[in-house]
Amino acid sequence: MLGFCLMDIFDKVPAMVMAIKSALQSLGVAAINALTPPRCALSGEPVAFHRGLSGPCWAQLQFIDAPYCARCGVAFSIDYGDGMLCPACIAQPPDFDRARAAIVYNDAGHRLVVGFKHTDRTENADMFGAWMARAGRDLLTPSTILAPAPLHRTRLWTRRYNQSALLAQSIAKQTGALFQPDLIRRVRATPPQKELTAKARVRNVAGAFRVPEQNKAKLRGAHIVLVDDVLTTGATLSACARALKRAGADVVDALVLARVVKGAVGAI
Repeated sequence: MLGFCLMDIFDKVPAMVMAIKSALQSLGVAAINALTPPRCALSGEPVAFHRGLSGPCWAQLQFIDAPYCARCGVAFSIDYGDGMLCPACIAQPPDFDRARAAIVYNDAGHRLVVGFKHTDRTENADMFGAWMARAGRDLLTPSTILAPAPLHRTRLWTRRYNQSALLAQSIAKQTGALFQPDLIRRVRATPPQKELTAKARVRNVAGAFRVPEQNKAKLRGAHIVLVDDVLTTGATLSACARALKRAGADVVDALVLARVVKGAVGAI
């Protein structure tokens, strides 16, 4: 009888441990919330949990869902069917195979990206990573290699972190994809792209990226997903894709937090 009682207790131990762990985690979250009350990542007003947005700020974001261009991921106003390409991709296909974006780079998207990229709001990386994992769900598998768009060492030194690497690391953590932060390098410092025309952007990043010799073995037949914060013309991602394919990658896709859409308020 005693043996059966002990066996019953042992059977319940895993559930008891999980319950205790859950209770301790809840206490930890409650303590953190008490010390640093959760604030909206955009407006700063109180919200229910950390790294969240208020209702009005959620309403300002435009999440990108199908239907969209099968190549670059730009949203369509109507569903043309699977495999449809936008006029831009038909006229001049990008060098990456597919691109997906979580949100439109409108005014709210601009403020989130600028805060994350330039004012150390790195605590939002996991929230953005979850959005991107959802947007890129048809791109990501356990064998996918996530490669962040690299910064030149001088810019990395001044900024102190690569925002694309933080996004890629978060996506890897949430999806199980492989994170390779140094797969491709920016070997030439280039001026910021923001004020350049589409043609000037292409010239600006030409030859700026290279795969180190020791990484080429990892690329043979590989599926790479480039990760970046914003897609504007796609010049940077195309330049990276060309370098990766020359080094042996089979498929190179792109996954970004936000993409510029013509006519969106705040678009650059």
